[in-house]
Amino acid sequence: MKSILLIGLGRFGRHIAMTLNELKQHVMAIDHVEERVDAILPYVTNAQIGDSTNEEFLKSLGVKNFDVCIVAIGNNFQSSLETTSLLKELGAKLVVSRAAQEIQAKFLLRNGADEIVYPEKQLAKWTAIRYSSEHIFDYIELSEGYAIFEIEVPKEWIGKTVGQIDIRKRYSITIMAMKKNGKMELRVTPDTMFAEDQTMMVFGESKDIQKRFHIL
Repeated sequence: MKSILLIGLGRFGRHIAMTLNELKQHVMAIDHVEERVDAILPYVTNAQIGDSTNEEFLKSLGVKNFDVCIVAIGNNFQSSLETTSLLKELGAKLVVSRAAQEIQAKFLLRNGADEIVYPEKQLAKWTAIRYSSEHIFDYIELSEGYAIFEIEVPKEWIGKTVGQIDIRKRYSITIMAMKKNGKMELRVTPDTMFAEDQTMMVFGESKDIQKRFHIL
């Protein structure tokens, strides 16, 4: 279990808090709006109303004791920047800050952020890729250039085995799992046979996957 300081309880911050609650993490949530703090109480370990740009207030939280500090402020970049800077000055171990644009990310990284998240940009990319083709069911970007796609099994593969297709050797793409009727099968061997109404989780360089399965 990790100890997480979450600052900013707008829609993005609220969803983070609710997901962390499902993951059984210890969360301290902060916002300057009382209604937001009251609404998040059922999902966090503790919550406080306060101004995260106030150094004395942040000091009182014991920033050094948290494993991760997430700055989820979205409607006031100046506050996000000041909060990020103060957290690092106060000894935060890991500061993850939200950005909407590349220029914001640059300023945040220069002022204490260890990592940046782009919720709007990342969701927009997922939506574009997910709905750019009828046979894509999910998409997860792992790092620059690499991703996992959930893709419908090509019709010409049905009745053949993984070994016969040999996609790993021919395209440098790894089949991680098969899925049918909502059930995931992780034991994929060369003898695993492709079936109708089946999807597969494939991993590799995005360009290789896009080329082989005609994505985008």
